[in-house]
Amino acid sequence: MTVSTSSREKGISVVTVDYPPVNALPVDGWYALADAVRTAGRDPAVRCVVLAAEGRGFNAGVDIKEIQARGSAALVGVNRGCYEAFSAVYDCEVPVVAAVQGFCLGGGIGLVGNADAIVASEDAVFGLPELDRGALGAATHLARLVPQHLMRALYFTSRTASAADLHAHGSVWAVVPRAELTDAALGLAREIAAKDGELLRLAKAAINGIDPVDVRRSYRFEQGFTFEASVSGVADRVRDTFGDSAKSRHSRKEAE
Repeated sequence: MTVSTSSREKGISVVTVDYPPVNALPVDGWYALADAVRTAGRDPAVRCVVLAAEGRGFNAGVDIKEIQARGSAALVGVNRGCYEAFSAVYDCEVPVVAAVQGFCLGGGIGLVGNADAIVASEDAVFGLPELDRGALGAATHLARLVPQHLMRALYFTSRTASAADLHAHGSVWAVVPRAELTDAALGLAREIAAKDGELLRLAKAAINGIDPVDVRRSYRFEQGFTFEASVSGVADRVRDTFGDSAKSRHSRKEAE
């Protein structure tokens, strides 16, 4: 289980997440990812960062089992860890290209929603199954990928959108066969890295400065409701049923 950094080409740093079996990150994993992205962005020789992952999918969000085992301590930790990782991608001093394969769920949406560009494989799907996991959050980032009403429908139903769907909305730069994902992401990163490094950093700061929504504050606001759901007991009730609607309804009746 690692977050590793490699330099495959001049000016490009590749940060790769590898947490089998599904890249659901524990608290320490989110902090490790944040540190890796920040370190890569601060390197004056780096002009573009590629955020990638090994395995079946890009990211399955947080490690629910850790939260169930450690309770509120893990919840507070993962809230802060996700905040740090998402912020690290957004605040990275150089552009970040996300290379997404398979599933991109929960915390994965926070990462790609804060990236500067997304290249996805044909099998990639994007979604927030938070309501099925007893959590809330990352609507801030999903709203950067799809229109407002689609974001709400996806959020409330826990459905996913395909890479082709997001490409049609303009949030995914390119959709390629899975075998070509790395080359496609590096190709876009190479084009970005060909620009003047100092000017790229100024451009990244300028673009962030004109964003209509403060993603840090907006996401932190969402996280408050995740903690409220935990304190009230509804989060544990939903997690215990794994989002099964029939069981959830039965549990609600018992609780009333």
